[in-house]
Order: sequence, then structure tokens, then C-alpha cells
Amino acid sequence: MTNIPVIREIDHSELLFLDDMLYEAIFIPEGIDKLSRDIIKHPDLYKYIKDFGQIGDICLVAEIQGKLIGAIWTRIFSENDKGYGFVDKDTPELSMALYEEYRHKGIGKILLKEMIHKLTEQGYRQVSLSVDKQNYASGFYKRNGFKKHESTEKSVTMIKKLK
Repeated sequence: MTNIPVIREIDHSELLFLDDMLYEAIFIPEGIDKLSRDIIKHPDLYKYIKDFGQIGDICLVAEIQGKLIGAIWTRIFSENDKGYGFVDKDTPELSMALYEEYRHKGIGKILLKEMIHKLTEQGYRQVSLSVDKQNYASGFYKRNGFKKHESTEKSVTMIKKLK
């Protein structure tokens, strides 16, 4: 990696960047056309970033030479408004994305490590996520300590226990 990213908390003025990251986080299998960008406004997706900055919301960004290139964020969902990787009301659900040209360079691992550290510091016992079974990221999460919690035909909810 020629440029080492700076990992830092997102600034309130940068919250629109989460629109890009939510779109980038959508897994599109090989050979399938990209979805319209409007897809992020679907309520099941938009709730991951809507009014970001609420109690329990955490977001770290990766920046190279002043350009935001990726983000990792968590949000706590409720029984009445579950995310795809919902486990319980005390478990933050994790989302992560990088612009395509920055993937497979170790940046995701750095982001994940920093987020795990932050969640551990804040006293969370575990973190969850949902990933499409076809998505290469499912192997990334397994290699980084996430274990299968539940699965459907297409996706798996994974949990990582924190120290």
C-alpha cells in the first residue's frame, strides 16, 4: 500500500459521505448490473444512516491525502426496527464499505481493528453484521473473528465477541 490511510471519527460536516458508503456496501454479484443509487433511500437500507449521530452511533472514516475513501459504522437497532444483522437491542450492528479502487489493500482490516477497539473501550460485549453468502467479505469477517449466528438462504448474520 503506497498511501497509508488516516483513520479517524467522521466529522458532522461529512455525514453525506455515508450515502456513498451505504451504496458501496450493497453487494452486487458478478454479472449483475449495479442498482440505481436511489436504492439507498429504501427504508430497510436508509435506516442504517438516517439521522446519523444518534446515541450509540459510531463512525470511523479512512482518508488518504485528504480524500475520504471508506467508512465503518455501527448503529444500535431495536426489536421494533431491526437491521438485517439484528441480534438484540444491546448489540451494535456494523456496516463497512470502501470505494472499489481501495478494496483488497488491507484498509478494511485497519478500519475493522479500530472499530473493534472503540466498541471494546465503550463496553460493548459483541458486535453483529449481516453479509451476503456470495460476498467475498464473508470470508474477511470470518478471518477477523466473526462467527455465524443465523443464516437465511442468501445471507448470514455474524457476531464477534469483544473482550
